[in-house]
Amino acid sequence: MQKHVGGVMFAVAIALAIASQNPGAQTAAPYKLGMFEQNGRQFAGLVVNNDSQVVDLSRANVNAPATLKQLIAGWDAKMGSALAALAAKPGTTIPVAQLKTLPPIPDPKVLLSTAVNYTEHSMEMTGTNTSAASAAAVDPKIAQGIPGYWQRRPGDPRQNPYFFVKANSAITGNKDPILLPAGRERIDWECEMNIVIGRTAKRVNRDNAADYIFGFTLMNDVSDRGGRADGRHGSDWQLGKSHDTFAPLGPYVVPRQFIANPQKLGIKFLLSGKTMQDSNTDRMTHTVYELVEYASHMMTLHPGDLISTGSPAGVGTARATPIYFKDGDYSSCTIEGIGTLENPVRADKE
Repeated sequence: MQKHVGGVMFAVAIALAIASQNPGAQTAAPYKLGMFEQNGRQFAGLVVNNDSQVVDLSRANVNAPATLKQLIAGWDAKMGSALAALAAKPGTTIPVAQLKTLPPIPDPKVLLSTAVNYTEHSMEMTGTNTSAASAAAVDPKIAQGIPGYWQRRPGDPRQNPYFFVKANSAITGNKDPILLPAGRERIDWECEMNIVIGRTAKRVNRDNAADYIFGFTLMNDVSDRGGRADGRHGSDWQLGKSHDTFAPLGPYVVPRQFIANPQKLGIKFLLSGKTMQDSNTDRMTHTVYELVEYASHMMTLHPGDLISTGSPAGVGTARATPIYFKDGDYSSCTIEGIGTLENPVRADKE
């Protein structure tokens, strides 16, 4: 009997070791990862028990670094096995309610955002049917792809992908306020899934892009739709996207082994309790793997870098009577399997 039990335990240990070779393998006990603060001390934490409890990794005897970004950069089979075992038997935990939840990665080398990457969002913003099914022919300029960066595959009728950079200084955390800039009255929401890069990626092919993804988190791509009166150089993406607090992020990162299919997740945004966006990641024009391919042909991606995958339909500015954030609103962005990102909305009075 002891031999049988030992054999089972050995098999479990081997399974955990195999599963932890990279964050894309399956493990038994689900967990999330985040950054937290308690009494002025910040630490990386393992989130368990339906997001209710946190294990302080700095005190868990797993040799974890101080930040989640460092943990991702140094990820190996040993750390994977240690966290899998810790998730299965957490030991001492701290209630989430007793901690301040910080942005999981406040300092990516790059925070890329994808513009107009959901079929219906494209339609609501342009007023035209831009679905692949309706495309009788591809514009020759689009058909060229983006030489050196985006090689279009035969028969692909979609628009080419489009990125813009959102400033790191816009990043804020779960439950932190979204601040409405003085004099700007057209501030909008965009509930989005974010890709968290796990390995240095250069010229990656979409077919193996999953190997470079550590996991997923949420971001509200808060947007100033007011533009600039002078219209200089067309759209001003920095003005529209990078004001302080315009990138609420988190609350946690979910390792990709716990997301069976990132292209099949419900996504919902509530404005002060009222549903504004209700969609699914299967409505993306370009998949998470294609976005990693395109980004990695443009620049080298590093562990902890973020790619926001775009907003579904239901933004405020596209409505017959536009709706925008106002002082006192409450923002709630939920993506199935990843979590809920909540932020009060306040006028910036400084």
